[in-house]
Amino acid sequence: MDGKNGNNKSDRKNSQESLNNADRLLPPRGDYQTLLSFQKAEVIYDITFRFAHKFLSKGDRTIDQMVQAARSGKKNILEGSKAALTSKETEIKLTNVARASLEELLDDYGDYLRVRDLPIWDKDSKEARYVRQLGRKTPQSFEHYRGFVESRPPAVVANIALCLIHQTNYLVDKQIRRLEKDFLKNGGLRERMARARIKHRMNQ
Repeated sequence: MDGKNGNNKSDRKNSQESLNNADRLLPPRGDYQTLLSFQKAEVIYDITFRFAHKFLSKGDRTIDQMVQAARSGKKNILEGSKAALTSKETEIKLTNVARASLEELLDDYGDYLRVRDLPIWDKDSKEARYVRQLGRKTPQSFEHYRGFVESRPPAVVANIALCLIHQTNYLVDKQIRRLEKDFLKNGGLRERMARARIKHRMNQ
């Protein structure tokens, strides 16, 4: 009788361990809204939407190109974070897509300034340093920049966007390196499932 109860307790313990291992196969879903890279990408989208429709000529295809590039940067960070639940590979891929979209947008703002012979702020200029200071506020919000976007000339707004994109690219690059390092160390879902199965068999 006691032996049987002992076996039951052992079985329940092993079963619980198996459940715990199964739970750990799926890491907690990242809350993309807390990612500083996502917050900044959302600000960039909000600025770009207003900039493109306010300062570019109606019918200019660059409007759609810039808005879509900004949207892709924001949405792919979001979707990559959500994909982390089941696929580290997909998270890395989507985060890289976000990075490429932001780089495309960076080039569009640079083109806007260059072809109009408008100045591009040096990274150590007082204007760029001020935008970096704004960029340190957390959480990041368009409200930090609204006054400038709604009242300053297009050259200033474009330069603010350039500064923010550089900041976001820096964060996304760090994010990608961390994801790749984690993937090399721990693998994806398939590898975690295989390790869990082996551990489960060894405990039986």
